[in-house]
Amino acid sequence: MSAEHDHAHHEHQHHGAHSGHSGDGGHEHHQQGKVSWGMAASATLHCLTGCAIGEVLGMVIGTALGWGNLATIVLAVALAFVFGYALTMRGVLRAGVGFKQALKVALAADTVSIIVMEIIDNGVMLVVPGAMEAGLTSGLFWGALAFALFVAFLLTTPVNKWLIGRGAGHAVVHAYHH
Repeated sequence: MSAEHDHAHHEHQHHGAHSGHSGDGGHEHHQQGKVSWGMAASATLHCLTGCAIGEVLGMVIGTALGWGNLATIVLAVALAFVFGYALTMRGVLRAGVGFKQALKVALAADTVSIIVMEIIDNGVMLVVPGAMEAGLTSGLFWGALAFALFVAFLLTTPVNKWLIGRGAGHAVVHAYHH
């Protein structure tokens, strides 16, 4: 274990020990029930960025190759997880944490959020008539994809607010941002 990881781990434990105090200033996001909507939206936007990169790439590749809906969605979801985790890991790795621990942090921080986001945005793509078959040059395809990601953001933000308020989700990443 590196000295930086020990420090980050200590910081995480230190913040957890103060989760019940109401006067610890800038660390109020660790308190149950006191997570702001802005903080939840920020965590969701972070997750959405990685998901959107993977999702768009998967949709573009699947559509360009003429794959069916199922194969395209499977690729898009897989790439959403890869890019979502990679974005989180990038910041944690910069904090001096080893790869294996950074992966654990990313899995803990993003898994539920990515699952919810992917169910919603792929569900929207499937229910918009013709969106999956529209093709890459179609405004319908890109409009439906943008709409799907927007709906996913709106519906995943309360999930992230709930997770962070319980010390889960993106709350586990906070210890590595000091």
